[in-house]
Amino acid sequence: MTVRLTQFAHGGGCACKIPPGELEDVVSGLIGGSAPRGPGELLVGLDDGDDAAVVRIAAGTAVVATADFFTPVVDDAYDWGRIAAANALSDVYAMGGTPVVAVNLLGWPRETLPMELAGEVLRGGLDVAREAGCHVAGGHSVDDPEPKYGMAVTGVADPARLMRNDAGRPGMPLTLTKPLGIGVLNSQHKSTGEVFPQAVAAMTRLNREASEAALSGGAVCATDVTGFGLLGHLHKLARASGVTARIDAAAVPYLEGAREALKDGFVSGGTRRNLEWVRPSLDSGGVAEDELLLLADAQTSGGLLVAGEVPGYPVVGELLPAQPGVTVTVR
Repeated sequence: MTVRLTQFAHGGGCACKIPPGELEDVVSGLIGGSAPRGPGELLVGLDDGDDAAVVRIAAGTAVVATADFFTPVVDDAYDWGRIAAANALSDVYAMGGTPVVAVNLLGWPRETLPMELAGEVLRGGLDVAREAGCHVAGGHSVDDPEPKYGMAVTGVADPARLMRNDAGRPGMPLTLTKPLGIGVLNSQHKSTGEVFPQAVAAMTRLNREASEAALSGGAVCATDVTGFGLLGHLHKLARASGVTARIDAAAVPYLEGAREALKDGFVSGGTRRNLEWVRPSLDSGGVAEDELLLLADAQTSGGLLVAGEVPGYPVVGELLPAQPGVTVTVR
């Protein structure tokens, strides 16, 4: 029996995230306050919505902690597991860390979908974690009306060599390490069942090499591009760093078939919400609406956006001195 996993969820992948504006309103009351008594010093927390939490536990050693899970983004159970694991691990790489151990997070409609499929999802996650050199040790599962899978990942980093989203400075180039277009291709896959191997290959590729190359080049500012799209994550980075970011739309790479998927209307609600969230702080010049939608496309397990040049990857813009009321310009 062929099971189309994407048909068992209302959304798919990182496009099913709670809209960024709504999420910021929810967590705004949790920011600040006195630090709890206990070991470690919190270096990166909720303040700027960075990719993971970072706690210094000793001189030269910091713990990086994150969690990420989502509904099926592809129909193949094994591939979904691989994608979800690569996506969760990416948060550690985005901070300049190395994943050490992960635990599974699984929601499964056990009376609707065979448990053997859940096993395939977990096998996919395990294989990608092993590729990353990361242990997988148990986890937690619940009976859930919608299938969901991801990981909570713990890593380590040098606290003096972190990549944060608040460390950008004017004059830094912006490098993107994976092409965009994952969101529109996933939307087409969910609607039609057509498989896009180029999207699966991009989503399952670890950001380890890009992270290591960025650190070797001295990068101190980065984020990964996932559910809030390039524009959304760049907006957060520019706002946190107190700068304005400029994107050269013609320099941004896209997966084969992405523009055709957009033309055929395969745009998720998450992508449209991303653009509307950024629009009040966006100077788009004469760039067409379709181009802006691609730049806001909700990615799943996308690449790193690094403030700095990373050999082998395209430069797509730069950071500029702050302009009043504008975090991102597109030309």
